[in-house]
Amino acid sequence: MTTMDILIKAKAAAPTLAQTDTEQKNRALYAMAESLEAETEAILQANILDMEAAHDTISPVMMDRLALSAERIRAMADGIRQVAALPDPVGRIRRRVERPNGIIIEQVGVAMGVIAIIYESRPNVTSDAAALAIKAGSACVLRGGKEAFRSANAIVTAMQAGLEAADLPAELVQLVQDTTRVSAQELMTAVGFVDLLIPRGGAGLIRAVTENAKVPCIQTGTGICHVYVDKDADQSKALQIIENAKTSRPSVCNAEEVCLVHRDIAAEFLPKLKTRLVDDRIEDGKTPVELRLDPSAALLIDGTPAGPHDFDTEFLDHILAVAVVDSAEEAMGHIAMHSTGHSDAIVTENEETAERFTKVVDSAAVYVNCSTRFTDGGEFGLGCEMGISTQKLHARGPMGLEELTCYKYIIRGNGQVR
Repeated sequence: MTTMDILIKAKAAAPTLAQTDTEQKNRALYAMAESLEAETEAILQANILDMEAAHDTISPVMMDRLALSAERIRAMADGIRQVAALPDPVGRIRRRVERPNGIIIEQVGVAMGVIAIIYESRPNVTSDAAALAIKAGSACVLRGGKEAFRSANAIVTAMQAGLEAADLPAELVQLVQDTTRVSAQELMTAVGFVDLLIPRGGAGLIRAVTENAKVPCIQTGTGICHVYVDKDADQSKALQIIENAKTSRPSVCNAEEVCLVHRDIAAEFLPKLKTRLVDDRIEDGKTPVELRLDPSAALLIDGTPAGPHDFDTEFLDHILAVAVVDSAEEAMGHIAMHSTGHSDAIVTENEETAERFTKVVDSAAVYVNCSTRFTDGGEFGLGCEMGISTQKLHARGPMGLEELTCYKYIIRGNGQVR
């Protein structure tokens, strides 16, 4: 089936879902979750084939993103159920005004129509995106990466069975069969068929979509996330935060990529950082973090000299760029120059400095004394999210159900004329 065939079917199916009530949508989501778990073995077999084909072609960190297990599939199903439990934004009256002439104006949440998602080798995105789109009242067209195609295809097949069990068209969730750049370009230019396009992946993918799309799109993803350790930081707290932000899952967009340390504490703190991220991890049999150091940091600890692009790179690996700054203001200036506006953090016990940081740093999520790894729909209480928007128009931060809907005005009167 061609990409255009899929889009035509999605557009034809979308009005059915737009008229479906919350109860039936939730019934479909629960059926999708049950079907996903019932097809665990088939999905795992498909994933094994993907893993074998990707062996030695992608990094170990990316292999971890690609890998599925029975536990991960259960988590995907639970994510769908969590979306079912969320309030339905479609039909919700966002604003109501009664004018002096008696007309009543209501701003009402409505479905987008057809939402297309271009993503890379993370099979769980397949179920997350489909669940959110269905609850938000839109048909969903998924275009995954070639590394995860078999896994995504098995997941979509299972979810389509769930939709049909709930008396909804299977065409509401479809997977593009062509994994070449041609299909991505077709989605970017499908004016009249795609109401919202969301790229979810690395910097290259997001740049290609935002530069070439003729349909409305949301810029998501790329996370050059910073943690600034202030001179007034609790250093034990800072080490714990940095270790979590960098090593708990280095392949995701909310992982820390840059650590900035105030010069007043650098001589004391940086050796502790090296011990925590390098020496202790080697001793524990874990992957150590490669520290890429600016000249000031390199005078204090051993590591790799930072290259010209290391403070502008989303490593998605066990690599951390480290720089020493003279002040909180210099840290904020560095973040303004190098951050992608995703998630940035300060560690400090100085409330005035923390307040200044939250006002000046212009990112979708700004943290005080906690890990950047919380930038996630589930952690924010939004359920599984479609992605993290780093732009300012329409949506910013984790994109949950509200951000996947639009609105229209419904005006009721009794014969009034202007």
